[in-house]
Formats: sequence, C-alpha cells, structure tokens
Amino acid sequence: METVPSRVDGTSTPNHEERAAMEMPEDVVEDVRRRLHRVAGQVEAIERMMDEGRECRDVVTQISAATKALEQVGFKVVSAGLTYCVQHPDDAAAEGYPLEAVQRMFMKLA
Repeated sequence: METVPSRVDGTSTPNHEERAAMEMPEDVVEDVRRRLHRVAGQVEAIERMMDEGRECRDVVTQISAATKALEQVGFKVVSAGLTYCVQHPDDAAAEGYPLEAVQRMFMKLA
C-alpha cells in the first residue's frame, strides 16, 4: 500500500485513509500548535478552578477566554486555507478545497 507524508506532522499514513489536505505554511502550523497548547493550559486551569470550587463568575470568564482563543485558532486555519485557495485555485480545487468549500468552513466559525 502506498503511503504519503502528512502535511502537518511529516508522518506517513496509508493513502486510502488520508483525506485531502491543503498545504499550510510551517509558520502557520507552528502558530496554531502554540495557540492550541495555550488553550489546553486554559482548559486545565478551568478544571482546577472547578476542583477548587472557585466562584462561578470566575470560571465562566475563563471558559469565555478559552472559547475565544479556540475560535481564533479556527480563524487562523481558515485564513491560511483561504490564502492558499486564492494563490493556487487549481491545486486547491484538485485537493478538494475549492474556494466555496473554504468559505463554508469560515461560515461554520462565524
């Protein structure tokens, strides 16, 4: 079975299991991972707050902050996809990401 490199982490996966993947610049991938790590820390802090019986207002404030941060991650990914589609419309469409598909992803976040 043929394997192809993953576009995100460099590992190989069987070709039939991989869905179409759009190229993302490495700096975008690094930024997204950094942001996700930060969100994970926020979620862990929220869990600790719950364990400690912290004030509901404080917990909700932190949940709101984590939600906004995660939304920003999504917008970063869609923005990179939109940039790719505009710069390489034929390649993007061939990979299953015509401009309309990326616009639909954006609307899911809006």
